[in-house]
Amino acid sequence: MAEMGKGVTAGKLASNVQKRLTRAQEKVLQKLGKADETRDAAFEEMVANFNKQMTEGTKLQKDMKAYLVAVKTMHDASRRLQDCLAEMYEPDWFGKEEMDTLIEDTDTLWLDYHQNIMDKSMTTLDSYLTQFPDIKARIAKRDRKMVDFDSARHHFSSLQKGKKKDEAKIAKQAALLEMAAPSWAQGLISAHQVAQTNLSFNQAEEELGRAQKIFEELNVELQDELPALFDNRVGIYVNAFQSLAGHQEKFHGEMSKLSQNLNDIMTKLEEQRELKKAGTAETKTGEGAKSEETNHSESASSPPKAVQRPDPPPSRPPPRLTPSQHVGPTENEASVPDAHTDSSSTTTTEQSAVTNGSDDKLPPGFLYKVKAIHEYAATDADELELKIGDVVLVLAFDNPDEQDDGWLLGVQESHWLQNKDISVKGVFPENFTQKV
Repeated sequence: MAEMGKGVTAGKLASNVQKRLTRAQEKVLQKLGKADETRDAAFEEMVANFNKQMTEGTKLQKDMKAYLVAVKTMHDASRRLQDCLAEMYEPDWFGKEEMDTLIEDTDTLWLDYHQNIMDKSMTTLDSYLTQFPDIKARIAKRDRKMVDFDSARHHFSSLQKGKKKDEAKIAKQAALLEMAAPSWAQGLISAHQVAQTNLSFNQAEEELGRAQKIFEELNVELQDELPALFDNRVGIYVNAFQSLAGHQEKFHGEMSKLSQNLNDIMTKLEEQRELKKAGTAETKTGEGAKSEETNHSESASSPPKAVQRPDPPPSRPPPRLTPSQHVGPTENEASVPDAHTDSSSTTTTEQSAVTNGSDDKLPPGFLYKVKAIHEYAATDADELELKIGDVVLVLAFDNPDEQDDGWLLGVQESHWLQNKDISVKGVFPENFTQKV
């Protein structure tokens, strides 16, 4: 037999062409309503679910790939930024070795994050979607075999209807032959015509049986597989997103630690720069001011309150050496005759004078007023927030032992005048204010 191509013979090609023609003819008859069509509503619903599932899975795979591309892009941008920082960071700056390690750890973290998503979430989706093309092809084959089954069924049915007509026609022809043919030939002619009719009928019946068997095998297999595949989508989605969420949580947690380390290094570097500037300024001062500058530098390098409190930011001015528990004489009070008078008695006298003269206007325990000359951001619940220009009413501590050096207790004057309430009183650094 002549070859028409690799593995395809002329007979096979002709058979395929004939099948396509038969199916096309059957579909036309079904659409015109001249032939009934095998319908299975339950199976059609399964196919609709399959198509929806395949569409959703394909979209999820596409979006997951886009997310991976975004992660890769962010990794590249982070690496360029870290490389820039490493190039600018001079060897004599604080934390040079820690900075190099941090940059390396950041790059490794991005690599692990990308690889984990690829290995877990992306691989799960890829494996899940590989089964759809095969099932889709089998559904299409099942539809074709259903058309073949309908065509064979209709052909067999038409032969059944025509069999009686053929038998009557043969009987009529036999009657005519009885008059023209010898008696010995009449039986042969009748037997030949019946045999031809039975042959066509038997062939159609066999073809119907084969078509029905192929169709039903495919139909049963798909009816078992499609519902199970549709239910399986929930587990796939759970695994994919649970894995992604877990890796995201781990990545952002580790990245947060690295970011905090970077922030600490930068803060320390700025503090050292401020200390260096302060040391340079001290060197340039005269011998007469050396003692005062030394005191300023010591105050700037330590918190104005107890050791529990954090250091003020480097940008704040160094605290002044103003006594906190006792109010000394001012320039206007230079005329006090006794220079050795105890400052505590002065404070007591002043407090008594103010209390006796304005009990209805000033809070209990009022000492004097101060005005903020620098902003102060509170770092503890018991601290008072200051903005430049704020007027604060300084109050006496209930227990003097609670007062830390360099810190005062007070309440905003505006709050007192409006609410007559000292429950919002708080401590603040004395060197951020001046007496008014």
